[in-house]
Amino acid sequence: MTESFDVLVVGAGPTGLACGIELQQRGMKTVMVEKGCVVNSIYHYPTNMTFFTTPELLEIGNIPMTSLNDKPNRHEALKYYRRVAEHYRLNVRQYERVDRIAGEDNAFEVHTTDRLGCHQLYHARKVVLATGYYDVPNRLNVPGEELDKVLHYYKEPHPYYNHDVAVVGAKNSAAIAALELWWTGARVTLIHRGTGISDRVKYWIKPNIENRIKNVEIPAYFHSQVLEIRKDSIRVATPEGEILLKNDFVFALIGYQPDLDFLNATGITLEPQTQRPRTNPATLESERAGIYLAGVIVAGMHTNEIFIENGRFHGQLIARAIASQLAA
Repeated sequence: MTESFDVLVVGAGPTGLACGIELQQRGMKTVMVEKGCVVNSIYHYPTNMTFFTTPELLEIGNIPMTSLNDKPNRHEALKYYRRVAEHYRLNVRQYERVDRIAGEDNAFEVHTTDRLGCHQLYHARKVVLATGYYDVPNRLNVPGEELDKVLHYYKEPHPYYNHDVAVVGAKNSAAIAALELWWTGARVTLIHRGTGISDRVKYWIKPNIENRIKNVEIPAYFHSQVLEIRKDSIRVATPEGEILLKNDFVFALIGYQPDLDFLNATGITLEPQTQRPRTNPATLESERAGIYLAGVIVAGMHTNEIFIENGRFHGQLIARAIASQLAA
């Protein structure tokens, strides 16, 4: 089956949804293709996660977001973005992966595969990439990382009760995971190559994790790194020498990155040092004419520069640029 659209948006996170709304409001026939569910990254956040920001800074499409507290949680955000997608009747194709983008400006051919394994072909005059960065975890690159006991995402603590768990990292994800696992009865060890807990950890989390470390309730090894992961243990290099720790599970929470292979395959030029895509700052159009970038992928490896709070405005910029081109 082949369908034709003015614009195809790859990704249905908050930024992708914002792009879809802006394009649709300007009269452009738009479809959104998402390899997971709507706001897939937020769905994969820890179950009990609270955002660091206020509700109004997560809003898109001029739809107010409400929260029972000063800061919304994951459940409230999921409900909000579902409501926005329904309100605007956005055409979102969930669980459908973009395989490749062929063709050229005003005549793109987007090849996809849906959850049933069926191949689809879309014709689109313009394409917007809003694929985020949460789908490609940074790797430890050590022997044993392929074992099932190694996890790159933390959801909830219950399955790890009464087990020996190592958490690698010292930013928000690692700090929250270590605390929740400890509260639930896991024996937690924190391992980080840096000097201590990151200053970017949420202000209500940082003193808590540091106190647990100070009291040796959560043993922590700083200036340290995992050398090898075995079925029942891990080897760790510490300033005092190499140690062997009993271990059942490893949470490697050392960050995530954009899908650079997909961007390269799509013909997006990346800066060698930062992996930042080359875009026109006034329109966010890439060097491949007709393909626009939105959200955190605009920042390349500097994923801490763009969040929902500022990425949501990319839709307005892109929609104005595309509307102007299509009207010419």
